[in-house]
Amino acid sequence: MKPVVFSGSFDPVTNGHIELIKRACAVFGSVVVVVCHNGNKQGRFSVQERVAFLQEALAGQPHITVDVAQGLLADYMRAHGYTTVVRGLRTAHDWNHERTQAYFNKSLYPELETVFLPADERYQFISSSAIKEAAAVGADVSTWVPACVARALKK
Repeated sequence: MKPVVFSGSFDPVTNGHIELIKRACAVFGSVVVVVCHNGNKQGRFSVQERVAFLQEALAGQPHITVDVAQGLLADYMRAHGYTTVVRGLRTAHDWNHERTQAYFNKSLYPELETVFLPADERYQFISSSAIKEAAAVGADVSTWVPACVARALKK
């Protein structure tokens, strides 16, 4: 069975992301976490830093790997022969956004299927943007992010 892809900008990765990635692995057996560069957003962390955070947070998970995609996710999926992407849903806003993305990805790569996993209630209101805003004013965000990210945000 081919691995599924769990993609995102992960700027920064949150405990909600980590929980969804592990659940996807439990369901599908193998996950490739793909860090996507979003040219529309000014990233707080470089792509290389985000990859390092994910690798540290997911250490010891033999069926989870981390990779980077440049350009469209559909192109990355096609180039690697992957056909399933898993996306997490926190709110109705996420549902609307993710359904639109799923439509465009499928239009660009008809073999691609998108599977949605609902966020655990502990993480429904956590977003990378909120984490960055809180950390910028000195809030302790260690409850919501892996330890490696909390340390980096303190600097």
